[in-house]
Amino acid sequence: MTFRFALTLFLALIVSQKVTLADETSEAKLATTAVRQGPRPLNAGEHGVGKWIPDTTLTDLAGHPHLLSELAKSHRAVVIAMTSTSCPLSKKYLPTLVELSKEFGGDVAWVIVNPIATDKLDEINAAATSFDGRAIYAHDRDGAVATRVGALTTTDVIVVDASRTIVYHGAIDDQYGLGYALQAPRNRYLADALTEIDAGRTPMISATNAPGCRLALNNKANSSSSVTYHNRISRLMQAHCVECHRTGGVGPFSLESIDDVVAHAGMIEQVVEQGTMPPWFASEEDSADKESQSQSPWINDRSLATIEKQDLLGWLAGEMLAGDPSDAPLSRKFSSDWEIGEPDAVFQFNEPQPIKATGEMPYKNVDVPTDFPEDKWVQAIEVKPGDRSVVHHVLVFAQGRGQAANERDGFWGIYVPGNSSLIYPDGFAKRLPKQATLRFQMHYTPNGTATTDQTSIGLVFAKKPPKHEVRVEGIYNDKISIPPGADNHREVASLPIPSDARVMGFLPHMHLRGKAARYELIRADGQTSTLLNVPRYDFNWQLLYRYREPLRVSLGDTIRYTSWYDNSNNNPANPDPTKTVNWGPQTYDEMQVGYVEYYLPDVVPSQAASSESKNSDASKKDSPIGMRHAALFGRLDVNRDGVITKAEVRQQMPGDAKASESTFDRLDTDSNGEITLAELQKF
Repeated sequence: MTFRFALTLFLALIVSQKVTLADETSEAKLATTAVRQGPRPLNAGEHGVGKWIPDTTLTDLAGHPHLLSELAKSHRAVVIAMTSTSCPLSKKYLPTLVELSKEFGGDVAWVIVNPIATDKLDEINAAATSFDGRAIYAHDRDGAVATRVGALTTTDVIVVDASRTIVYHGAIDDQYGLGYALQAPRNRYLADALTEIDAGRTPMISATNAPGCRLALNNKANSSSSVTYHNRISRLMQAHCVECHRTGGVGPFSLESIDDVVAHAGMIEQVVEQGTMPPWFASEEDSADKESQSQSPWINDRSLATIEKQDLLGWLAGEMLAGDPSDAPLSRKFSSDWEIGEPDAVFQFNEPQPIKATGEMPYKNVDVPTDFPEDKWVQAIEVKPGDRSVVHHVLVFAQGRGQAANERDGFWGIYVPGNSSLIYPDGFAKRLPKQATLRFQMHYTPNGTATTDQTSIGLVFAKKPPKHEVRVEGIYNDKISIPPGADNHREVASLPIPSDARVMGFLPHMHLRGKAARYELIRADGQTSTLLNVPRYDFNWQLLYRYREPLRVSLGDTIRYTSWYDNSNNNPANPDPTKTVNWGPQTYDEMQVGYVEYYLPDVVPSQAASSESKNSDASKKDSPIGMRHAALFGRLDVNRDGVITKAEVRQQMPGDAKASESTFDRLDTDSNGEITLAELQKF
């Protein structure tokens, strides 16, 4: 498998643009600078996002009072920006705030708060004048306003919605920081958040630290108010639960009202304490960044922050007070249509699939042809079950003409409850081969009533050829053998990295005996680190763990995927603890697949795609492609005798020799046990 993957990556690289060492060094330097000195994304729940702010009176410099509740009701959002005329960073950011107030005027109210008691009045008035009436400037001498909204520094910004719920808390941008200044910002955190809010979406990055002059405020006072359903718990339900637990959702009951929550209080308490809800199984110890308020490296982390869990369990254990209904958040709206927006193309099962009422159903493969005469670049994919109540999960494979795809090859689209779409940023897309067939691997779970399902998939095409092609590869061991009764059986597979790549995310896949999974990175120098640790794997949740920032891996590194299985009587989901279990497609069989979502930073996707559809025209020895063929051949030809043997492949790519044999044999066109450069160039 890894030899096939090496060649796959290599064939993409042979058409890539060369990146200079200077460019790579600059990129690494910028990344280091941003992490060490600039704002960092934080755990939103720990940083106050989702909290309710009690009503507050803001008194401007002319002595006029302004109620936060009135500002919030009359605007789409209220920006509460800290500042100071004595803090150097605040002074640098004042022009930026002025420009942002011009850019996002109208539906956004701007409140500039100076919590430094000793700042000079003439300087404060001069700063306020620069807004030309577009902002309320308040001198918060006793720090009461800053404390109430949870501000931490003099460049901190808090954005609240119409219900006074914090929807963003963090930096303005990353242009200025302690000890550095850039010509222009690389990330416009506040502007991006306001753009998302204006579009009715949750900001992609809703919390960062804000480098500035630290405020000596008693921010713990803000958490001393009584937790009620309307001012706190309802917001936690919206943020973490009602996506599934709502009318028409996939959850077994609704959690949209206080009556719903109280009625299911015991169950909620149990699953939160056990860690099974919200569904997120990455180990915090391995994945958390301790220097940034337990920031998760995963952009789609669904877990409850520590303070959120404390508030929820404390409320459940108490009187479960309702509180004031006027403190309730805005109703969260869910589209009954497509999450990805109006698709450019939709494909549906030709015929409804019958689902029986009881028992279990084997996986079902349903093929749906496409009719595109050319390759398509797809930026967003959404799988929409016809009957969500019986669809457990879906893997979609894109098969080109004459190709067959299965679990080993990496998924193209995916559906699990609560996560039905793959949406990539501008410049990233997946390739759909011309005249491809979409194979849907359906896992149905009968629910007591016979029904039918007619699942569909929606696609949004990239507006232009992407800069990076998103790919998925499976690290697998299809020779697994799990003894009967074994309660902690271990299987290992590995993926030697044949070229520089950027890993975007992981998705571990096993069946009912799956117990735990771990991805590790073994650097070329032997240093080993844990990338993702899932100590309690749950087959019911096929979760994709996606990085906030792609992980760099390099030639010579190896990703090791380890999984553990419980084939004993202690596993209540075990179909038969007396059976030796091997690889197989059904849930009573087992699999060991560790999916890796990645891209190649140096590859031009349009050229890579066209190259893969051509024959050996590009194999001329003097072409760049031919030279790169020669480079790969030279790496694998350990003894320099002009041929590659299976033993040499095992030596250069240890731990996966069995999986590479079929690919080796296919390349060995004369079946003599050796691959020549000419044979490699035909691939």
